[in-house]
Amino acid sequence: MEEKEVIQTNSNIICGRNPVLEAVRSGREIDRLLVAHGSGGGSVTAIIAKCKAKGILIKEVSPQKLDYYCGGANHQGVAVLFAEQEYCEPQDILDFANQKGEKPFIIICDGIEDPHNLGAIIRTAEASGVHGIIIPKRRSASLNATVAKSASGALEYMKVARVTNIPNTIDNLKENGVWVFGADMDGDDYVKTDFNCPCALVIGN
Repeated sequence: MEEKEVIQTNSNIICGRNPVLEAVRSGREIDRLLVAHGSGGGSVTAIIAKCKAKGILIKEVSPQKLDYYCGGANHQGVAVLFAEQEYCEPQDILDFANQKGEKPFIIICDGIEDPHNLGAIIRTAEASGVHGIIIPKRRSASLNATVAKSASGALEYMKVARVTNIPNTIDNLKENGVWVFGADMDGDDYVKTDFNCPCALVIGN
């Protein structure tokens, strides 16, 4: 069967082996690769290898789930998802605060896997003057349509960095003079804590 040039059901997903391969080659920021159970060999193997080399997350799903994601299009066992908004680097958040002449205020989400929760955090953070949010690449919701909807428009104004290693990122923030606080049910009363400093608040795990 002749493969279609491009199969795209919406702005956030591309499916089909050739379109996915070209999307990976193009350098466009990809949120994750979806591979249907049982798909492999030939171009699928090449796609997986390229994604691994670029550090792109790879998730194996059922063919039925991939059918759903692709809206019934001929996905040929693979699809790539793109974020609703491009991710930035933690340094971009620090630079943004510096440009505004303000002390950095950062939220670090550790293990927030529910997209509704991440969207609510982004919405609240934007209203609270947060300069940016940091999330891990794994065990975290990504910036998908559900997050964007739950954020009620705040995602358009919030910088979000996605990092491989949260502990290393925290160490780097400390080296940049940022005080790091962890949210805990047994911790001190937050209203009695002095946050008048460059700070990052870790919530989640």
